Amino acid sequence: MATMHVEVVSPERVLFSGEAVQVITRTLGGGEIAFLPGHAPFLGALNENHTRIFMADGSVVNVAVHGGFVQVNANRVSILSDLAEVSNEIDRDRARRAKETAELSLQREHNAEVATALLRAHARLNATGGMVGTSAGAH
Repeated sequence: MATMHVEVVSPERVLFSGEAVQVITRTLGGGEIAFLPGHAPFLGALNENHTRIFMADGSVVNVAVHGGFVQVNANRVSILSDLAEVSNEIDRDRARRAKETAELSLQREHNAEVATALLRAHARLNATGGMVGTSAGAH
């Protein structure tokens, strides 16, 4: 099975580095995009999203990516983000509380900072198994 080298890097550290068979992430204004081994060169800006890295053994590495860039070149996918979190490092209860707080705040008035906090909470919750068990409302 063909693989490609994948790295997820933040300023503090390399969060993930390994061989994968597919990466799905979300670009700014472009929607979800999938990369397979041999993909043409690509450079794109990322928005808040749940990125999935599919390993050859069938496992999936789930990452909450909070903006940044994705670069594909020479059978290598690099995700560079100021803030990214692998699912096992995310405090799901804290993310749920942040989501609920942001939703309540946005009901009163629109605030770009709070809207971004809501997007981050969604990315975190999706990376840790989805919105199951969260309060009713827009997801």
